[in-house]
Amino acid sequence: MSDSKSDYDAHVEVWKMKKLIKRLSEARGNGTSMISLICQPDTQVSQISRLLTEEYGTATNIKSRVNRLSVLEAITSAQHRMKLYNKIPPNGLVLYCGTILTQEGKEKKVTIDFEPYRPINTSLYMCDNRFHVNPLMDLLDDSDVFGFIVMTGDSCLYATLQGNTHNVLYQFDVDLPKKHNKGGQSSVRFARLREEARHNYLRKVAEIATQQFIINDKCSVKGIILAGLADFKTELYNSALFDQRLKSKVIKIVDVSYGGQSGFNQAIQLSAEIIANNRLVQEKALIQSFFTEISLDSGKYCFGVKDTLYALEQGAVETLIVHDSSQEKIEVKEEQFLFTEWIAENYQKYGAKLEFVTDCSSEGSQFCKGFMGIGGLLRWKLDLDVTVDEDYEDTYDLDDTDD
Repeated sequence: MSDSKSDYDAHVEVWKMKKLIKRLSEARGNGTSMISLICQPDTQVSQISRLLTEEYGTATNIKSRVNRLSVLEAITSAQHRMKLYNKIPPNGLVLYCGTILTQEGKEKKVTIDFEPYRPINTSLYMCDNRFHVNPLMDLLDDSDVFGFIVMTGDSCLYATLQGNTHNVLYQFDVDLPKKHNKGGQSSVRFARLREEARHNYLRKVAEIATQQFIINDKCSVKGIILAGLADFKTELYNSALFDQRLKSKVIKIVDVSYGGQSGFNQAIQLSAEIIANNRLVQEKALIQSFFTEISLDSGKYCFGVKDTLYALEQGAVETLIVHDSSQEKIEVKEEQFLFTEWIAENYQKYGAKLEFVTDCSSEGSQFCKGFMGIGGLLRWKLDLDVTVDEDYEDTYDLDDTDD
């Protein structure tokens, strides 16, 4: 498997993990009958077996008969599932089991076990009325965080970019005196006042930068991009007021035409070569490629559920582009699934790469609103007129889902 394919697969695994975490975190049960068991890679199966045996013995002392029986049943389910493992997988093992309440108020037994997509460094055993998912959330927090400072003569904005999420941390406005062309002593006085105002502005920018990006005496971001109009950003970089710990993290200084959020978005674009592996930049570039094919009327694109499914069946899809929160559905073997969930399990069968995108960027928002959040880049030009038949799904025998 190439590095590129591995990256695509990792993005899909992250999406799957996010969906699973959401479902697990929302589940609730009666009493303390929901078990969360997380094992690090170096854990011995015998250790887990002993732990469950001890917990079973403790649970027999629970006074409430109903709660006692449900806890014992959950522990027994965990013991049976652990018997399937001779050793803990290389990345560790995650097991959730117990009885949960459905939306209709009915009880439902669930058992979910899997190897995380990357090593987990936490051990956990909890028997509660909910599943504990914080260790799984830590698995998702692996994207580099970049800090941005956008300075103009009117305002300053501090923000971060992590994965495909950008977050404005703080911003403030400033009213700096303009240049005056007055004769005599007044020109000197105005010049002095102007320089004092700029210096005070610079000091405030530097102080707030330290507050936002220094945590526990360490810089909290992978790198910092300074952006702005005129010489403000350069003055900040060269100033003794700017914390040296932050200065050492500056990876690029860019000129932008705007301040505030617009300047931040422009700074992201201008820093693309530095943060080329950053998710939002990749996402924007991918969707722009999709729009380019449409503008060229190349025929090497598809969008919408029907056309995309047809293109998949023809083996023509090179890269699938899907909004990560799309609610579009698909019918397979007389069963309905969310397209996102079905495609996450089946995309590899069609020789396609899969990219989940968000609506965080203007391009992503346009893709979601204008193209239903589902589309693809094709290997060759394809005639999609055949999909006008409303019953075309019956013509193509889609592989059943793995769920």
